[in-house]
Amino acid sequence: MPRANSSSLTPGFFILNGVPGLEAAHIWISLPFCFMYIIAVAGNCGLIYLIGHEEALHRPMYYFLALLSFTDATLCTTTVPNMLCIFWFNLKEIDFSGCLAQMFFVHMLTGMESGVLMLMALDRYVAICYPLRYATILTGPVIAKAGLATFLRAVMLIVPFTFLTKRLPYCRGNSIPHTYCDHMSVAKVSCGNFKVNAIYGLMVALLIGVFDMCCISVSYTMILRAVVSLSSADARHKAFSTCTSHICAIVITYVPALFTFFTHRFGEHNIPHHIHIIVANLYLLLPPTMNPIVYGVKTKQIREGVIKFLLGDKVAFIQEK
Repeated sequence: MPRANSSSLTPGFFILNGVPGLEAAHIWISLPFCFMYIIAVAGNCGLIYLIGHEEALHRPMYYFLALLSFTDATLCTTTVPNMLCIFWFNLKEIDFSGCLAQMFFVHMLTGMESGVLMLMALDRYVAICYPLRYATILTGPVIAKAGLATFLRAVMLIVPFTFLTKRLPYCRGNSIPHTYCDHMSVAKVSCGNFKVNAIYGLMVALLIGVFDMCCISVSYTMILRAVVSLSSADARHKAFSTCTSHICAIVITYVPALFTFFTHRFGEHNIPHHIHIIVANLYLLLPPTMNPIVYGVKTKQIREGVIKFLLGDKVAFIQEK
């Protein structure tokens, strides 16, 4: 009997309502998101291809960048196509299991993204503070193990989200005022006590986000000390310029992430819900869109690789002349 009651309180599907209050503008909202998604997928896949085929980019920094690009491309693909179906075709239904799967991949990949940014900060620390030992410290096996550890951390911490959400009773209906299945958005639809979900979500934010930001801060503090101690102004500029792309990626990732996290828990009643939904989508789409552009503009080796790829034999001909 309890099993029957439990299953009766589990909906067969949820309805994702998109951006509540702006239903009439869904088509217009979808256009920039669609444009950003195309840039994100093309840019990140292009970076992965370039790093894989250009000998000059076979270095630890670019291996981590390829991992970030793969994570970003996968992250936005878990949400944007479904969001565009809501906006364009009014296809709002998502299977209960599909919603849990989407929730898992969204949070697992955002945790992975944060971890890769932390690894990239450690890479810059080793490159600037221990330049002569850089190649011997960050070997291929070390990079592979660091990437695997980051992936396993994200998986192990996010898997409980699905079980905590699945156990909740859903007797208030199955309508979610969002464009994708976010952990707390789904939990708030429940008529049960989701305090455990909120506490565990806060723990995960501390174990992933706060831990990674602390590691990044410590790395850049050490980098700053090492750069300031250099005698040559040109050497200081050259050393710090290698970090500018990564700093931009950190800002692009963590600013909307922090906004989304704090408004979900503390400022939900002070900020219009449609603003919260739009920023939550930008949190998942802005870093994948901007990271390839930032690294393409700021990194000389990537610029040269792109030019070589686009112009091909013309570059060799120009260099010979």
